[in-house]
Amino acid sequence: MKNMNFSEAVERSVQLRKRYHQLERQYHEKEWTVEEDALAFLTDAGLVGRLTMSQQGRWPTNGETAAELEHKLGECMWWLIILGERMDVDMSKALEKFLSKTEKKLGD
Repeated sequence: MKNMNFSEAVERSVQLRKRYHQLERQYHEKEWTVEEDALAFLTDAGLVGRLTMSQQGRWPTNGETAAELEHKLGECMWWLIILGERMDVDMSKALEKFLSKTEKKLGD
């Protein structure tokens, strides 16, 4: 599997979200709102916390922790890209600004 650049990740994420919107319309007659997307992200972020505890031996595991953790971390990145897109935030710029500001703040 190749590494992808951020622009490719955004484009693929947007296309995947469009496919999920189709399913939402099919099963629920309308697409999820931005708020529902944010709640879905927060739910997955909570699962990252639980899986992290499992991976670190602090929570019972079912034996699939590593694969589930990898999946949920990727899914959380996807949700953040989608939330940025839906709220007109350029996530590449947002990340660059955050990194630059924090590096400056910390003296790097």
